Amino acid sequence: MKIEQEKRYALLLAAKDSDYVTKMYNGYFNVFVQAFGEEGESWDLFRVVEGEFPDMEDLDKYDGFVVSGSPYDAYGNDLWILRLCFLLQTLHAMHKKVLGICFGHQVICRALGGRVAKAGGGWDVGIRKVIMVDDDMPRPKLFDRLGETPPSALIIECHQDEVWQVPVGAEVIGFSEKTGVEMFCVGDHILGIQGHPEYGKDILYNLMDRLVSSDCINGCFADDVKASLEEAEPDNQFWEKLCKTFLKGNNNEICCAVKVD
Repeated sequence: MKIEQEKRYALLLAAKDSDYVTKMYNGYFNVFVQAFGEEGESWDLFRVVEGEFPDMEDLDKYDGFVVSGSPYDAYGNDLWILRLCFLLQTLHAMHKKVLGICFGHQVICRALGGRVAKAGGGWDVGIRKVIMVDDDMPRPKLFDRLGETPPSALIIECHQDEVWQVPVGAEVIGFSEKTGVEMFCVGDHILGIQGHPEYGKDILYNLMDRLVSSDCINGCFADDVKASLEEAEPDNQFWEKLCKTFLKGNNNEICCAVKVD
């Protein structure tokens, strides 16, 4: 009898755990595993922001990798960011599945030859509608695997940088009124998402308070964002299933409710 090997994934954590996330979730690692993990899998944590990387000879042991968000700039030249770019180039060459979230989305773009810079419209914080299906856009293979896909879905955003130009061979598969590249893919093994499918509103509330305290955003702007959060809910169930389908090759159709305009 053939025994299926346990699937193994790695989180490449590009941010230090905040006090709030430590208290409420015991770290960002648990936030990601709760969102994207399933029973019978193993997940490993590599704090790349602190210089902790998987050994090159161990890369083939993993079925997929997730690159987290970060307060750092994906176009920066910190040693750990340069090491991360090299790792991502290696994973791309191996055709390993790599999912990038926010900073992760941007640093994958940079590593593969695209362009990342400050967003022309400034900070994008709150809940944003991502357009995924458009008459002028070819239907991505990932969406075919999902079955029926809604034309749009709401996601939590918190970023001041964005992808300006995707790498050669990449396909833009999502955009919004504020950000031209909300999602891109390369083949069936690279997926970048600008928003935060792993976040709940509580994490964003706390993050905004920290951004105000550090003078990154002003209090009036934060108050306006918090007020808007009371009027909408992110489609996290959809985003989580999309990410799982990408990482695990799950062909199950997504059947959750999303907002369609």
